[in-house]
Amino acid sequence: MTHEQIFTRCAIILPTEIVEGTVVVRNGVIADISTTATAHQTANGIDLEGDYLMPGCVELHTDHLETHLQPRPKVRWNLAAALQAHDGQIATAGITTVFDALRVGLDGDTELGAGDMAEMAEMISFATAANRLRAEHFIHLRCEVSMPDVVEQFDAMKRNDRVRLASLMDHAPGQRQFVSLEAYRIYYQGKKKISDADFEAFSARRIAQSLENADRNRLALAARCHAAGIPIASHDDATAAHVRESVDLGIALAEFPTTIEAATLSKSARLQVLMGAPNVVRGGSHSGNVSALDLLERDALDILSSDYVPFSLLQAAFLLAERGQTNLPHAVRMITANPAKAAGLADRGRIETGLRADLLRVRSEPGSPPLVAGVWRAGARVA
Repeated sequence: MTHEQIFTRCAIILPTEIVEGTVVVRNGVIADISTTATAHQTANGIDLEGDYLMPGCVELHTDHLETHLQPRPKVRWNLAAALQAHDGQIATAGITTVFDALRVGLDGDTELGAGDMAEMAEMISFATAANRLRAEHFIHLRCEVSMPDVVEQFDAMKRNDRVRLASLMDHAPGQRQFVSLEAYRIYYQGKKKISDADFEAFSARRIAQSLENADRNRLALAARCHAAGIPIASHDDATAAHVRESVDLGIALAEFPTTIEAATLSKSARLQVLMGAPNVVRGGSHSGNVSALDLLERDALDILSSDYVPFSLLQAAFLLAERGQTNLPHAVRMITANPAKAAGLADRGRIETGLRADLLRVRSEPGSPPLVAGVWRAGARVA
C-alpha cells in the first residue's frame, strides 16, 4: 500500500536555491518537487504556510550522549533512558542522522570507562534495531592515539554494526588543540579542580604517553579503518606537518583544525574541513583557536558540527545567512548535504527526487533563533 504525504506552500531549500512550491513523499522517499504552491489539496496535504522545508541535519561529531549518561559527577543514569533523552534532544534540534562520538582509549578526563563506552555502543545498536529512536544513530569512535590501550579498545568496538566513522586525536599537552601549555592548564586545571602539583604530574604523564604511543597507534588505527571501510577524520590539526600526515594516512575529513594554515592546506589537499557550530554562534573558539568565520571567508569550511550543543547546528546555519556571511542554501549544505557526502550517505542530505524524505519544517524570524516546527525521518514524523 502506498503511503503519500504532500507538503504544500513551502519555501523549499534546495542545494543552490530556495523555491516556493510543493514536495510529494511516497513511502518515505521524495517523489516529486513542484513549484506549484496550491496543488494537491488532499487529506494527505500538510500546509507549511510559507515556512521553510529543508533536509534533516546530519551531525558527524557530538559528545552529547555522555552528558545524559553521567549528568553529574558520580551520577549514572539508566542507559536506555539516557540514550532516549539524548535522541529526543537531537531530533527536536532538527538532526535526523547523528554520529554519536564514543571515546576509545580514555585519558583520565572522565569517570566513564571502556566498559561504559562498549555498553553505550551496544545500546545504540539495540535501540536502532528495536526502532526506539527518532533520529538515525551511527557511532563515531574518538580514538585517543596517545593511550596505550586504544588499538585494543578499537578492535573490540569496531565490530558494532553502527560504527561508521573514526577520528584520530591526541589531547596531550603541547599537541594540536593544546599547543599552548598555558591554554591546557587553564582548560584542564579549571575543569578538574586539581592542585598545581597534581596538574604537573598529570601533564607529565600525558606527555610521556603521547611520545611513547601516538605515532605507532595512528598507523595501526588507520590501517584497521581502511581494512574495515571506516572513513577516518583527523582532529585538531595545527601545522603543515599534521596535514601531510593526514594525507599520508588516507584521511578524508579534517575535524576542528586549530589554525588557518592547517585548514587551508587541508582544503587544498581535498580533505573536507569540519568546524564547530558553537564556534560560529559564539563568534570564535572557546579555546582560543581559529574562528570558523575566518575559514568561511577563505572558502576553507565545508561542514559544521554541533559538538556540545545540538541546536547550534541549525542556529549557526540561519545565523550565517541572517548576517549575510553566506546565503541560506550554502549554509544549509554545511549541515546536510556536505556531512552526508563525507560519511558516504548518498541517500540523504538534499531535497531531491529519489532520496530519503528526511525533512524539517523550520520557521525563521529575523533576530530570533530558527524554530523547528516538524521533523520527518524517511517520511515518518518523529517530532
